[in-house]
Amino acid sequence: MKRVCVLILLIFVCIGCGKKEEEKIEQEQSPVVEEPKEISIIDLNSNERPYAIVVNNSTAAVKVQTGLQKAYIVYEFPVEGGLTRLMALYKGVDNLTIGTIRSSRHNFIDYALEHDAIFVHYGWSHYAKDDEYSLKIDFINGTLGGGPFWRDNPEGLASEHTAYTNTSKIKEYVTNKNIRTTSEQDLVLNYDVNGIDLSKKEGNILANKIFIPSNSIANTTYEYDSENKNYKRFVNGSPNIDYYTKEQFTAKNIIVQKINTKMASDNYYWDLETIGTGDGYYITNGYAVPIKWNKESRTSKTKYTYLNGEEVLLNDGNTYIQLQSNSQNLKIE
Repeated sequence: MKRVCVLILLIFVCIGCGKKEEEKIEQEQSPVVEEPKEISIIDLNSNERPYAIVVNNSTAAVKVQTGLQKAYIVYEFPVEGGLTRLMALYKGVDNLTIGTIRSSRHNFIDYALEHDAIFVHYGWSHYAKDDEYSLKIDFINGTLGGGPFWRDNPEGLASEHTAYTNTSKIKEYVTNKNIRTTSEQDLVLNYDVNGIDLSKKEGNILANKIFIPSNSIANTTYEYDSENKNYKRFVNGSPNIDYYTKEQFTAKNIIVQKINTKMASDNYYWDLETIGTGDGYYITNGYAVPIKWNKESRTSKTKYTYLNGEEVLLNDGNTYIQLQSNSQNLKIE
């Protein structure tokens, strides 16, 4: 009887071992399913409408800039007086102070439109004012009063360099004003989760330093940081530092978009030819490749392609789009 019990026990043990061995083999043969990679710079599943905020980039105000690092795209435009002005786009960013805020120009609207963004600024040119009303732009202008703005002047600057805003205050204001807060529009720029290696692209050149002059007064420089794989930003030869965090602004991607410029009919403001086609460069991870850009209308998206017509996909990270006049020389070293 004891022998029978022992035999039965051995049978169950063998069956159990066999099942474990089968399970082990199945586990070894089953492919490992990896979680899909996701972009970190922006939530691709969010339908939140972005904010396009005009930021001061004048010589006096650069030292008090803040909040740019959290923007997923920053445009730099040439403006009157040989200076440049920025327009920073934010989406899904709460309680961020941004400044200082300056007035809009009519060509900035072309890019706010293609992002379906709520346009935020403090003041406007007469061209921008006319366009914002005629095109029914959703805008917030600090000079009209009652907006999400305040002034701060720790450096004793002229008053036009002292206006700030905050993303949470903007959202509260937009909600109270019943401004549309969602958008079904696709992103203007697309990203590659696997990463872009420009060293394998035709026509690539090394890009450790990029010098982008607006004129003899204003210029922007980027220097490649190989350790962190991004570009440190400089304005007029000095590090571009966030006034509150004390950290230097950086860019993962840089697009240089060469455009024609001329004086507007009032012979004061600049008119940027943003509709049409032109040349440029896409720069990331220490390399640059020539590209083309195309924009069919003020509301249509600007398309960036390589010379073979393939769409330019970006590395995961923030992007500076530098609109530079064809009359100025771009230097890439």
